[in-house]
Amino acid sequence: MTPVTSPGNGLRTINVAGAGRTEVLAFIALGGNMGDAPTTVRTAITQVAAMPQTRLVSASGLYRSAPVDASGPDFVNAVIGVQTHLNAHELLMQLQHLETLAGRKRPYLNAPRTLDLDLLLYGDARIDSPQLVVPHPRMMQRAFVLVPLAEIAPHCVTAEQLRAVVGQEIHRFDESQSLRDGALH
Repeated sequence: MTPVTSPGNGLRTINVAGAGRTEVLAFIALGGNMGDAPTTVRTAITQVAAMPQTRLVSASGLYRSAPVDASGPDFVNAVIGVQTHLNAHELLMQLQHLETLAGRKRPYLNAPRTLDLDLLLYGDARIDSPQLVVPHPRMMQRAFVLVPLAEIAPHCVTAEQLRAVVGQEIHRFDESQSLRDGALH
């Protein structure tokens, strides 16, 4: 058993072996700015939905945004919600595997990327380990995270948080409605 701190109830114990583990609602940001980024993000949504012990429950539309603290072409971004029995570190390992399958390289900090998958929220857990920090430490500074997150989970983002990123340019793709409907049905 691994203790994970959780606001409101102190310590919560998660069974790392998986059997009988409680299902947790997690939110994941997806983005990419190399190659055919819209197709890569759509494919990643499908791959996350197919992960073991995980099911897709919501998907934002696709958004285009300029790189923040990075270089290269504009990013394509989305946020998804999943119900999972994986613990946060297992989920992170699965997401990193999908990044690798998509050709993700990490030659330097904030390099352009084929696919970037960030675990934003894992239930109400607060995790601070060398491999993972949840809630994601920069999510409240990024319009490309907050806008799609607010679309699918408005209770997770306040109007004040959205106002704080209003100067960051972000545009919704027109074809996003068909992506969201197709991915969930």
